[in-house]
Amino acid sequence: MFVKYIVVGDVQTNCYITAADGSKECVIIDPGDQPEDILSEVRKNGYTVSAILLTHGHFDHILAVNDIRKKTGCRVYAGEREKELLKEPKLNVSVAHRMVVSETADVYLNEGDIVNEAGLSFKVISTPGHTIGSICYYIEDEAVLFSGDTLFEMSVGRTDLPTGSMGNLVRSIKEKLYTLPNDVTVYPGHGPSTGIGFEKKNNMFV
Repeated sequence: MFVKYIVVGDVQTNCYITAADGSKECVIIDPGDQPEDILSEVRKNGYTVSAILLTHGHFDHILAVNDIRKKTGCRVYAGEREKELLKEPKLNVSVAHRMVVSETADVYLNEGDIVNEAGLSFKVISTPGHTIGSICYYIEDEAVLFSGDTLFEMSVGRTDLPTGSMGNLVRSIKEKLYTLPNDVTVYPGHGPSTGIGFEKKNNMFV
């Protein structure tokens, strides 16, 4: 499995490019800014873009969606409960950063849905808390989780922004993510990668 990330934007968001071994297509997860840099990395590794997967709708995870979709014709996936936040600049916090960002997905997802793109099967795990419609993407065959801003290395996503809830966030992690195998690698929306087993032992926020 190919996984490459680049850090984009003022908030230092992790944007992931991933694909199955042997695939000529890739998936981009959370293209938060710098679309040309992201597409340059895609081309450098010999891929075309089949889809964008969004973990949630905050501006720093979606700023490059429109440009990449226009240039590649790819599909965009997001959580069903995140529709309003994606569209509304006040909710996605873009207004607070002196910009107006409004986005839509082509496909809206719910708990347990499977996204088959670039030779990989992404299982949708609904993890409300950072936002009401936050989702994580779990590739069981590869023991990989893309956690967005739900779970970080020894930390968790903030919950003081619109639709956030610390109670929901902790429940999502304990009941959904900590039930995954300990050897699952976690690729978060900010900061370094980590693991489910490590976080269960060391994350003081959960």
